[in-house]
Parts: sequence; C-alpha cells; structure tokens
Amino acid sequence: FVEKIFGYISNVTLVELSDINNPLLRKLSEECPGTFQHSMAVSNLASDAARRIGANELLIRAGALYHDIGKIDNPAFFTENQRGANPHNALDQLQSAQIIIGHITDGLRRADKAKLPAVIKDFITEHHGAGKAKYFYLTYCKEHPDEEVDPTPFTYPGPNPRSKETSILMMADTVEAASRSLPDHTPEAIENLVNRLIDAQIADGLHNDSLLSFKDVREIKESFISRLRTMYHARISYPS
Repeated sequence: FVEKIFGYISNVTLVELSDINNPLLRKLSEECPGTFQHSMAVSNLASDAARRIGANELLIRAGALYHDIGKIDNPAFFTENQRGANPHNALDQLQSAQIIIGHITDGLRRADKAKLPAVIKDFITEHHGAGKAKYFYLTYCKEHPDEEVDPTPFTYPGPNPRSKETSILMMADTVEAASRSLPDHTPEAIENLVNRLIDAQIADGLHNDSLLSFKDVREIKESFISRLRTMYHARISYPS
C-alpha cells in the first residue's frame, strides 16, 4: 500500500516479481519460449553490468524479465520464436514494422492488467527508446531508392532511457540478440560487436537522457564482453 502511494518499490517486491513462476512470466515461457530465454539471458547480462557500475541490480533483473511481454500477442512474428515459415514474408515492410513496434503498447497493456509497478513499465517503454525497427526501415529504403522515406512509421514511440538501469537494458537487449547471429564467437568478434552496437546507440542519441557516464559505458562494455565470452566459450570434442 505504501509503495503504491509513494511510487516506491522495495527489494522484497522486486524479488517476488523476478520469480519465474509469476503467472505473466509463466505465460511468456509457454507462449514465447524463445523470447523467454532471450529475456533470461538479457537479465543476467544486464544485472552483471549494473553490479559493476553501482546501479540497482534487483530492479534491472526484474525489468529485463518483463521488457518483452508484449510479444505474447504475436509470438510468431519474432524470430526467436519462429519454427518454420516466417509470417513477415506475406507482409510489406510497413506492416511488419508496425507489428514489431506494437509489442511496446501490447506490453504496456499486459503490464497494466497485471498491475506491474511504474518502474517496471519503464523497461517496456524505454528498451527501444525512440529508435527504429532498422531491419524493416533499411529494407524499405533499399526497395524504394528514389523515394524520400519517412522514418516515422518505422520509429518506436519512446521515450529514450531516462535511468542507468533502462539504458543498460537497451544495450544488453541489442547485444544479446545480435550475438546470436555471429558466425563465430571469437573474443575479437564479440568485442567488435559490443563496441559497434553500443557506440551506434550513443551516436544516435538514444542515451542522451540517461545518467550514464563515459566511465559507466566503458565498464558496461567490459562486462558484456566478459559475460558473452563465457556464454559462448569453446567446448572440447568428445571421442566417438
């Protein structure tokens, strides 16, 4: 009751929200198993970085678990859940972008229904900020080379991250997803990927409203690189 009145969230509440037996998280794991695994990986990646820079580790762990709950509405339209035909093949780039971007508003609707705290809903709205659904935007631009393309239909509603925790989540979300598409996971490839993606977000101004310092960004990069190297470490070949 006190938390709701003063907008405060206790560590006990955050621990309870992080329980994967929570009905909403259980539904995510059943309806979107790929998204659930991605959210778990992002949670681990982001919480390690939060610990390094003194951000709220419990908050970011919980926020990361719920950031993609909007994908429950259209699981097959997200690559991590696809097992066969890609439904985007039947749509144009604008239609596809609207479905992808829609997981933000769908997530907020589910969060409201589940009465999630406002600080958790911030992770839903801010993890893409006012960035673009770049795959569909760039594909559309290539298909219409003589057209001045309006980026608005391909742009997430925002706002951009306004706290250290939501900034870290944006970085971790992008890095974890992109790391899965690397042809090899050498230390050099992982380091280049992390630096390129985070530097691109900063160059696009997506972290301008955040409280992160240059030192924080360096620590976050080092944390991601270290954690990803561990996740994708080489294994020995067992004899036949």
